[in-house]
Amino acid sequence: MKLFLSFSVGLICVMGTMKSASAQKFSKKLDHYIEGVVSSLNQVPAERKAVLEQIGTYVYNNLRVDKKANLLAICTHNSRRSQVTQTWIATAALYYGIEGVQAFSGGTEATAFNKNAIAGLERAGFSTQKGQGKNPKVQVSVGEKQPKWEMFSKKFVNKINPQSDFAGIMVCSDADKSCPIVPGAAKRFSLPFSDPRHFDGTPSQNVKYDETVKKIAQEMFLMMKYVRDKMALEEK
Repeated sequence: MKLFLSFSVGLICVMGTMKSASAQKFSKKLDHYIEGVVSSLNQVPAERKAVLEQIGTYVYNNLRVDKKANLLAICTHNSRRSQVTQTWIATAALYYGIEGVQAFSGGTEATAFNKNAIAGLERAGFSTQKGQGKNPKVQVSVGEKQPKWEMFSKKFVNKINPQSDFAGIMVCSDADKSCPIVPGAAKRFSLPFSDPRHFDGTPSQNVKYDETVKKIAQEMFLMMKYVRDKMALEEK
């Protein structure tokens, strides 16, 4: 799925270089949420920070050479963690004003963008609009004057996603085990998150989805901040 600023099916291509975060127009609720995320980046464990910096280095190097970096978040069903990861990569790149980051997601099978994951993003401050059908296209936006990102579930090999020159980010342990090799990927990174689906229909459901959304947000913002900081040092 592609998220880009003229958004079509989940890709993000952020235009403009090194804009300040304050120049971006997020909803007030999302802006407040992001403030909390940015202030808590030191909570990311050292072992995960090391992986995020490896991904950040891949992004930085590709931006320097090709002016773009493709990131494909992969899980089993492309319904929860990979969709949330894609959304936060796109949002963090927009927040830090980094040009050329393209975020995608996919699964080893296609299902649908899970309603509880969508609700978790809404509670964080995103606006969404859901289409019709078993695997509806979901419009996601960070603010009133920002484009709507069209997202839906698909296999990671779907033609919408890059077929070469991308980094595969394995965000669930099942997909990590079942896909030791990601066809076309220049790099493959293991970054699994806990699956909130185990709490579907329980009193803890919303809390667990909120925890997952927040954790993924922290890590994607830490990664993109690492890229932004390397770019800033180069410009000095």
